[in-house]
Formats: sequence, structure tokens, C-alpha cells
Amino acid sequence: MNIIISNSSGEPIYEQIRNQIRKLIISDNLKEGDSLPSIRNLAKELKISVITTKRAYEELERDGFIETIPGKGSFIAAQNKELLREIKMKNVEEYLIKAIEEGKNVNVSLEELKEMLDVLYE
Repeated sequence: MNIIISNSSGEPIYEQIRNQIRKLIISDNLKEGDSLPSIRNLAKELKISVITTKRAYEELERDGFIETIPGKGSFIAAQNKELLREIKMKNVEEYLIKAIEEGKNVNVSLEELKEMLDVLYE
């Protein structure tokens, strides 16, 4: 698992870890049952505090993305397919909002945007 920590990011380190693992799960790069590195191993690999890694894992577990089995480790949890689809739809909406804003900045009409979307979708 390749997690990149940015010290220049305004985002706390535990959130960077949580968001990157979440993204790997949503994109199906990590699948149900896959094991995650132990909290200690990930902290050592990233050269950060165990407490920081623990918080990231706790938040992922709270959100239902992973499950921790005492003595065995942390694993990717079974995902609610409807919830995952909703998350992916939200991501698409965010990209479309950015495209619309950019289009408005350069006076692209709604019809032109629809035409671009039709062409690009094919």
C-alpha cells in the first residue's frame, strides 16, 4: 500500500491516511477481506506516531470501511454497495460542478457543455 504524507498539506496526517485508504477502497484497489498493515508497521513505514495511525484506523472503522479483529489485524470490511455507489456519484457531481464553473468562467453555454459531455461520454 502506497500512502504519501505531505507535511505542506493543511490536512492533518491522520486524515491524509484515512482519505487515501478510503479512496483505495472506493476505487476497488483494496477489496473486502484484504488486510491492512498493522498500526505499528504503518507508523514505522511512514515515520509517524503510532497514535496518528491508530486514529486513522479508528475513523475508518467508525465509518465502516475497515474492521479490526483483536490479535489478527485490520481488514477491509464488506461494503454496502449502495453506499459506495452514492459516494462515487458524489465524486462525479463534484467534478461536474468544477467543469460547470470553468465553463462559466469562459462563457461556455449550457448547450455547449451538454454537447461536450455527449461527445466525451461516447
